[in-house]
Parts: sequence; C-alpha cells; structure tokens
Amino acid sequence: MPKISSWMPRSLVASLAVVSVLASSAWAQQPQTVRIRGTIESVDGKTLSIKTREGTDVKVNVTDDLSVIGIAKTSLSEIKQGSYIGVSAMPQPDGSQKAIAVHIFMDSQRGAGEGFRPWDLRPNSTMTNATVAETVASVDGQVIQVKYKDGEKKVVVPPDAAIVAFAAGDKAEVKPGAKVIIFGAKKLDDGSLETNRIGVGRDGIAPPM
Repeated sequence: MPKISSWMPRSLVASLAVVSVLASSAWAQQPQTVRIRGTIESVDGKTLSIKTREGTDVKVNVTDDLSVIGIAKTSLSEIKQGSYIGVSAMPQPDGSQKAIAVHIFMDSQRGAGEGFRPWDLRPNSTMTNATVAETVASVDGQVIQVKYKDGEKKVVVPPDAAIVAFAAGDKAEVKPGAKVIIFGAKKLDDGSLETNRIGVGRDGIAPPM
C-alpha cells in the first residue's frame, strides 16, 4: 500500500496536518457546560448564588445579554397538533416514553434542541424535543405521537405529569427565592460558571424539566 507522500503533494499533506491540529485544538478549547437546577439564594451584581437541587452552593455569572425564559403551569389541553414540545420521560418496555413533564415551546423557539437524547432529571430519563403529530385520549392519560428530524416517539402523558409553557421573561424575575434551571452554564478556564440564558419558574413552581 503506497504511502500518502507517494501520491499526495507534501505541501498538501502538511496543510492537512495543520488543519487537523487546529481542529483538535479548537475542540479541546470548547468550554464545558453544566446543567443547574435550584433556587437563587442571593444576587450580587451579575453573580447569582444558587442552592442546587443536590444541596450544593454554586455561583453563576450572567452576561449582559442574559435571556430570561418564564416557565408557567398550563394544561394538557394547550398541547395541540403542530405544537413544538419538550418531553422529560422514562422509557417504557414497549418502546414508548412515559412523561414526567412536558414543556410547550414558544413559536420563536420552534426547532430548539430537536431530537431524542438521554437526560438527567432522573436516572435513565430521556428528553425529546419534537412536533406533535397527533394526540388521543387513553386509559392512562393522553397519548401523544411526536416527530423529529430523525424519528418519532409515542409519549404517554399520565395525569400526574407536570405541564408547563415557556414565555418571554424579564430580568426582574431573576431574584432571590426564584426557582431556576440553567440548561448550559459554561465552565470557564478559571473554574467560574457563566450563562446567557436562564429559565425561571413562575408562581413558585420549580422548572420540572
């Protein structure tokens, strides 16, 4: 089998090597992200002190362009064909997903995080962000068929599942006592955490996703 250099110009080989090194370096430099659920204990300028659901204390710095998403209780009847939703669920033996919580995205968020993936709400839980194809009533609650770009899932929504809706929020909602979720706080080189997006539960609810 011929060596690469025997059929490819050395300059091109060198260029590809540089590109490979730069790509690997760029990948290595991508900041890690941390998902945080908890209650804001205090606010000091741009720094939030949060007591996490695990009972630990963390500090998160917010950026000037912070985006706040309000998370409010709603009803199952608000989920209609064509709605774009996220489903925190537990996989069932028959391949379906039993919803722990369902959140309805705003129209401006359609397509956000589309797909099916592991989740950390509970051990072995999943998250599916997808469009509702159809819904039907069942003995166990509501059955929702959702479709995303790579497939589809059958979701059973039991009566005790939390149903919430996202809405545009305000920075004034980011205050002590607020129950929050930060989907991806960046872990910077100095070990500090930073975010430009935070979800805030309204009327005292804890974001259930």
